[in-house]
Amino acid sequence: MTTVRTYRDLIAWQRAMDLACDVYHLTAGLPRDEMYGLTRQIREAAVSIVSNIAEGQARGTREFRHFLNIALGSLQELETQITLAQRLGLTPKAGIDDVLETGAEVGRLMRGLSASLGPPRA
Repeated sequence: MTTVRTYRDLIAWQRAMDLACDVYHLTAGLPRDEMYGLTRQIREAAVSIVSNIAEGQARGTREFRHFLNIALGSLQELETQITLAQRLGLTPKAGIDDVLETGAEVGRLMRGLSASLGPPRA
């Protein structure tokens, strides 16, 4: 078993970082008039996911679980915004599918990480 010394050791963080990079590449192709609209929101959601994993890992178990829940919420936002961009015809479906697939993996990893922290205390 690998010891987790920092957030960088977490597979959930590593894959969330991959997701954020993929999102930046995908949104680079969005129309310039979306730079301060959907593009910004999509990028902020992706950055929020990886940032909340990192910040939460530096805190106690209860707070870490809370930050993972925030990251999961940001993942839902990202999936919604990416789907909207695709439905509006702003980006190709193939790129969307790749981001959604990675996002689903990140979600599973975060849920597993949260479960590994043990049951929440009342």
